[in-house]
Amino acid sequence: MNQLVRFVIAEDDEDDRFLIREALEESALRNPYTFVQDGVELLDFLTDELKSCPRGKELSPMVILLDLNMPRMDGREALLKLKTDPIFRLIPVVVLTTSKSDEDIVYSYQAGVNSFVTKPVSFEGLVSVVAELKKYWVEVVALPSPGHN
Repeated sequence: MNQLVRFVIAEDDEDDRFLIREALEESALRNPYTFVQDGVELLDFLTDELKSCPRGKELSPMVILLDLNMPRMDGREALLKLKTDPIFRLIPVVVLTTSKSDEDIVYSYQAGVNSFVTKPVSFEGLVSVVAELKKYWVEVVALPSPGHN
């Protein structure tokens, strides 16, 4: 399918952002990506993207990589807001977190997450996960453009 999918990565930890950025480059991701630091920035970014899109033009499909543990608005609250908002609910969300908690996994799926991935402890593992995410979300599935409800 090879569609131009934009990745939006909600991650508050500066070291994790660096490692994810390196893993994206290592996995040869050519798609655009944007980092935000918490759920508030994520929702603001998505709202601004929709507002700035010229009338009659569609935004590129997006996939959100969402950390659960962030300041101001954590990933759990952001996920709930995304999946209950008719404008954002069709945007796929992949939880990418250090948590392995059954409670977090169950909550995330009940709230509407598309996938739950625990961050690998090694850089090589992270590169592998990012490569798989890229392959699946860019090459395999068809995605709607944001704003379709």
